[in-house]
Amino acid sequence: MELLLQQILSGLATGTIYACMALAVVMIYQAIGHLNFAQGEMATFSTFVAWQLLAWGVPYWAAFVLTIALSFVAGVLIERVVFRPLHGAPALSHIVVFIALLAIFNNGAGFIWDFTIKSFPSPFGQTTMFGSMLNAHQAGMIVCTLVMLVLLYLFFSRTRLGLAMRAAAANPESARLVGIRVGWMIALGWGLASAIGAVAGMLIAPIIFLEPNMMLGVLLYGFAGAVLGGLTSPVGAVVGGLVVGVVENLAGTYVPVVGSELKLTIALSLIILVLIFKPSGLFGRAVAKRV
Repeated sequence: MELLLQQILSGLATGTIYACMALAVVMIYQAIGHLNFAQGEMATFSTFVAWQLLAWGVPYWAAFVLTIALSFVAGVLIERVVFRPLHGAPALSHIVVFIALLAIFNNGAGFIWDFTIKSFPSPFGQTTMFGSMLNAHQAGMIVCTLVMLVLLYLFFSRTRLGLAMRAAAANPESARLVGIRVGWMIALGWGLASAIGAVAGMLIAPIIFLEPNMMLGVLLYGFAGAVLGGLTSPVGAVVGGLVVGVVENLAGTYVPVVGSELKLTIALSLIILVLIFKPSGLFGRAVAKRV
């Protein structure tokens, strides 16, 4: 029983990171109707920025907040400079640009900071908690992510700007009729998605170490969480990410065939199964189009 609880708590800790990535993916999908394949590389680049700030002597939490702010601005600029001119372009054009951004951020991080593995500090330490079932960093990951999700919920439900962003994502035409600047709402959504990805990168880096390809597996788990919860549901993305984290841990522990080497196949299998049996996800809605 203790092992089961340990794996569930550990799965929830990593699941919070998958939930962050899934939420970022869903926010971009709701904004432009496409999956951001460069989301993981953007988060990695942001984490390298945080590492550089720490190397320059900036205190951890100051570097944490500054990196989130810089990531937000970068996300807005990417939408304004790169994707705004592509409005109305074929889906293949967006996919090609996403792949180009993936390569640019990946190789840019390697060029600037080298491809060697770097250690990233944890502000929480590694002491064990709850009878050795969870360490301090995992508990800190859960708390930080929950605080961020609560703040996002309050922002989208209690502020005029958040409500405007939701309206722009749900029905752009009607939003324009009431005076909402839909283009800027989309840009702000990009900024928030980039900032959320930065948080995920900085929280997971002490566990998997920092290198240009560190978020590839995390992004796949994030995709799995987004598809499982539903690409039209931010709440579903968070729930899906948590479920993927727990399922991955339990399968790696209790299914001998899976082990630690085949954990990634769990995410890919979830994506396939959900797309076969419930393409809209557990919390998503099916979109009907008139022809």
